[in-house]
Amino acid sequence: MPKFKIRHITKYSYQAPVRDSANQIMLYPIKDAHQIVLQHTINITGDPIVDLYNDAYGNQVGTFTQAKPHQELVIDSKLLVETFAQPAPDDTTPHELQWLELDTLKNKLEFIDFIQQEEKSEALSELKRIIEEERDKNGTPLVVAKHFCNYIYTSFEYKKGITTVESTIDEVWKLRSGVCQDFAHMLLVMLRLTKIPARYVSGYICPKQNGMRGEGATHAWVEAYIPFYGWFGLDPTNNSYVSEAYVRLAVGKHFTDCSPVKGSYRGTSNHTLDVVVSVAYEDGQTTEGEHDIYTPEAKPSDVRNSFRRHQEMQMQQ
Repeated sequence: MPKFKIRHITKYSYQAPVRDSANQIMLYPIKDAHQIVLQHTINITGDPIVDLYNDAYGNQVGTFTQAKPHQELVIDSKLLVETFAQPAPDDTTPHELQWLELDTLKNKLEFIDFIQQEEKSEALSELKRIIEEERDKNGTPLVVAKHFCNYIYTSFEYKKGITTVESTIDEVWKLRSGVCQDFAHMLLVMLRLTKIPARYVSGYICPKQNGMRGEGATHAWVEAYIPFYGWFGLDPTNNSYVSEAYVRLAVGKHFTDCSPVKGSYRGTSNHTLDVVVSVAYEDGQTTEGEHDIYTPEAKPSDVRNSFRRHQEMQMQQ
C-alpha cells in the first residue's frame, strides 16, 4: 500500500500576450478500490474557476477559461495518492468459454469503443498476418494479451524524439520504434484485432527502480478486458503487468481521450511548453523527469488574431 506524492507542472510561455484561452485538464486520478486520492490541489495562473464533469468513460474532467491577456499559463497539480495491488486473474476457465464470453461483449455499448479499430491503417493487413503467426490458438485471452505485450516490447525500439503525439500507427509500424504512447497504441490495435477489448490508460509510473522506462514522467499503458475478471493492466514499454507502482489518471480509446492538458487560445502561434513531473516516496526519495516536448513551429502565414490550439504535446514516456 505505497503512497506517492506527485507534482505535475505544465507551463506555457507565449511570445506575446494571448487571450480567450479555453482549456481542458484531465489531471484527476481515477478513484476506486485500487487507488485512493488522499490530497489533491491544482493551482492555475489567474486562479480561474474550474468546472468539473465526468466524461463518457467515467474520467473526471476540468474546464476553465482565461479571457484576460496573459503571457504565461502554469497548471500545477500536487497529488498524494495511495495504491493497492490488484490480484492476478484466475486463468483456469477453459479458453473456449473465455472467448465465447468475449464474443458476447461486441454489441454491448460500454465495450464497443474498445473493440472497434479507431483508424484505418495500411499496417493492418501485415498486423493480421503476424497475429495469425504468433497467436497461440489454444491460449486464453490473458495468454494472448501477455504474448503481444511481449511481442511489442521485443520488436520495437524504445527511442525518444522520433515520434510525436500526431504519429500514426503506420508511421510507428514503419519506424519500429517510439515511446510508451506508441507502444500502447500498437498493443491496442493488436488486441482489438484479436477481439479482446482494450483501452488506453494515462498516468504515472512510480517504481523507484533504475531502468524502468517512463519513471518520473507521464506514462501510458493498456488495459485488456479478461473474461470473468475485468480490466487487466499491461505495460508494453516495460513488458510488465501493472502493479501498485502505477497511478491511473484517465482511460479512453486512445491518447486524445486522455490528454492531460489541451485547449485553444487567441493570439500568437509562437509558444514554448515545459512539463515536469516529480514523484516523492515515503522514504523521502524523489525522482523527476522532463518530457520530450513537441511544439508546432509557427508558419509565416499565421495570423495573430486567429484562434490557436495548444495541447500538452508531450510524448508520454
